[in-house]
Amino acid sequence: MKQIILSVILLLTLQISYGQELAEKISETEFAIGKALKIKSQLLNETRDLNIYLPLDYSQDSLKTYPVIYLLDGSKDEDFIHISGIVQFGSFSWINMIPESIVVGIGNVDRKRDFTYPSQNELDKKEFPTSGKSENFISFIEKELQPFIDSTYRTTEIKTIIGQSLGGLLATEILFKKPDLFDNYIIVSPSLWWDDEKLLNFQSTSYNSTKRIYIAGGKEGEVMERTAKELYDKLKKNKKQNTNLFYKFLEDKTHGDALHIAVYDAFEKIFEQKKE
Repeated sequence: MKQIILSVILLLTLQISYGQELAEKISETEFAIGKALKIKSQLLNETRDLNIYLPLDYSQDSLKTYPVIYLLDGSKDEDFIHISGIVQFGSFSWINMIPESIVVGIGNVDRKRDFTYPSQNELDKKEFPTSGKSENFISFIEKELQPFIDSTYRTTEIKTIIGQSLGGLLATEILFKKPDLFDNYIIVSPSLWWDDEKLLNFQSTSYNSTKRIYIAGGKEGEVMERTAKELYDKLKKNKKQNTNLFYKFLEDKTHGDALHIAVYDAFEKIFEQKKE
């Protein structure tokens, strides 16, 4: 009896399905949110992938210029898509959280190599055998990438860098050693444990330009949480009049999911757009 009932239900379902007409597809096109470029780096002696997000009206207004957000870990399977989404949403006129901006996602080749300076810690060297070449990568950003972007797109002088984890370590190193490369620093869950936390003792290079620095981290264990706060405290102790400094502990986030909400919060605080 049970089988008969099931058969009847199946038969009725099939009759209903066949009785409905499927919608007719009119067209199908590819949907893209940006451009994918390859550039040849002489300094790194390799080809590097860039993912570029342009504001919606970029092609319509040929005179307008835009600030640039440089995103480490900027491959399409890393953080480029969701960070570009925040930028697009935040720059809508009815949101007005962030000015319309160009996003440059820097695709990775070997992030352990590019995002770390040489460590004296034997375990670091064993687990990261290709590490220690951040100086080369910083030179690439300064001497090749930024000039390429400025010559290719209509940019303002305002530059922001976003780095998380080892990318946060690199962003901190740039802030300490080459601070004028960027105006805004968004440093999330920085891997300051690297080299026995020695970067925290580095004597920072002085700067005169205005800086906005945002540091955040989640529930990531004692070392990660402590060192992120120590970075903030170090910067706060030496803070200048031309520096705005922000810190956020995201107690309901972890190392894996802190970046998205941290960047949104950073944009709100750093750019301080006036609501219309």
